[in-house]
Amino acid sequence: MSGGVVVGPGGPEDVVLAMRGIAKRFGATRALDGVSLDLRRGEVHALVGENGAGKSTLIKIMTGVHQPDEGEVLVDGEPVSLHSAADAQRLGIAAIYQEPLIFPDLSVAENIFIGHRDLGRVVRWKKMCADAEALLARLDVHLDPRMPAAGLPVAPQQAIEIAKAISLDVRVLIMDEPTAALSAHEVERLFRQVRRLRDEGVAVLFISHRLDEVFAIADRISVFRDGRHIATSARADATTGGVIAAMVGREAAELYPRSEHHRGELVLRVRDLGRTGKFSGVGFDVHRGEILGLAGLVGAGRTDVALALFGIAPAETGTIELGGTPVAITHPRRAMELGIAYVSEDRRHVGLSLSQSVTANITLPALARYVSRLGLVDGRAERAAAERFRGELGIRTEGLGQPVGLLSGGNQQKTMLAKWLNTEPTVLILDEPTRGIDVGAKAEVHRIVDELAGRGVAVVLISSDLPEVLAMSDRVLVMREGEQTGLFERAEATEERVMTAAVGVA
Repeated sequence: MSGGVVVGPGGPEDVVLAMRGIAKRFGATRALDGVSLDLRRGEVHALVGENGAGKSTLIKIMTGVHQPDEGEVLVDGEPVSLHSAADAQRLGIAAIYQEPLIFPDLSVAENIFIGHRDLGRVVRWKKMCADAEALLARLDVHLDPRMPAAGLPVAPQQAIEIAKAISLDVRVLIMDEPTAALSAHEVERLFRQVRRLRDEGVAVLFISHRLDEVFAIADRISVFRDGRHIATSARADATTGGVIAAMVGREAAELYPRSEHHRGELVLRVRDLGRTGKFSGVGFDVHRGEILGLAGLVGAGRTDVALALFGIAPAETGTIELGGTPVAITHPRRAMELGIAYVSEDRRHVGLSLSQSVTANITLPALARYVSRLGLVDGRAERAAAERFRGELGIRTEGLGQPVGLLSGGNQQKTMLAKWLNTEPTVLILDEPTRGIDVGAKAEVHRIVDELAGRGVAVVLISSDLPEVLAMSDRVLVMREGEQTGLFERAEATEERVMTAAVGVA
């Protein structure tokens, strides 16, 4: 990738929104340092970078939430002052976030037109519903404009947000991690909507950690690192490796640190495991020091197998052996007693208590270890354990008493890892351990997993990121629609073989 601002197709006369020399400080932290960026009409411009790179701060300046300490914002070449979201809206700048800002008690049509101040005192309901229907039709979305927004899935909510932006004559649409909660089918549908807007002349700023999606939708790609604009390139001139290197300051190969591990004795043996309506006939072995990857499409049954092994949704058929002894796992407590730990794919709702401190989260599963005979919790011992994991895993936090909800996604993920490592597991099940975290944090998680295997932990790695599975696993088990369709040694596990087994192509 090339450094600085690169003029894209169409030339500078097509620039709608320009940032010039933007700097922003929060106390001693310099969130943005002399950033310049152009957004052009009829173009999708992707912005990538690790957490803390400055992307969110830039968005907030573009939308009037923050004002820059230095630099200027230009619209159509003219300097502007954005002191509120209303100022940005008047200039045709709108943002859509990972979690849509929908009013559940209002109808679809009301949500679309809620930002309008020109409807008058008397609302013409019939016209408003007809206009809402027409706006949604432009996006190839068919919703009853009279229905309440409550209960709608994320994809329709995002369509409502886009329709709202169109209704306000959007010229610049900022999309911040819009695909994080969408299925592959919903992502493709969203991309069709984005391309329609681009073809109509809208400048789209697309922000995502998912580089495959960035390369699928972007016309240009810009990289931020440590509050600075590192590079901008046309998509055709960029490579995944080059983008990653610009993001993290190191080569892509370093994302998957993998050392040679001695495969020790057999720890976990599963045979013909099944649960009605979820999966059946699953069987595998996992040894000490081994990483077994579970691959497959969303809904293939991988997480259901993990839930069975941890006793959350116990298996109904088949056998599980630990250390050569048959065991019945009917409850997570029993799984923990047997030395099994499960790192959930949903850290915010299941894996962590966001309002509690880093220390409380790390020691929670093993709390009995810190309780004295008098029934009092030994806070000093808790803090010592948390401090040890903070050092070992590189958890970046202001202090161990800080609520976990205030940490970055990567540091939340490492806290959840610490929580289960503190139980000293023999078998560690990792379900989508790098979902929703930036590239640098992924590399750190991969390093931790590699070190755990090196210490003799038996690891079961579930991931929808196929390069991650292939790079980190000693063997790869593939599932499709609840059935086991392949089991490959590391040398045999190619992307083509795994995908063929995952989608059922002969």
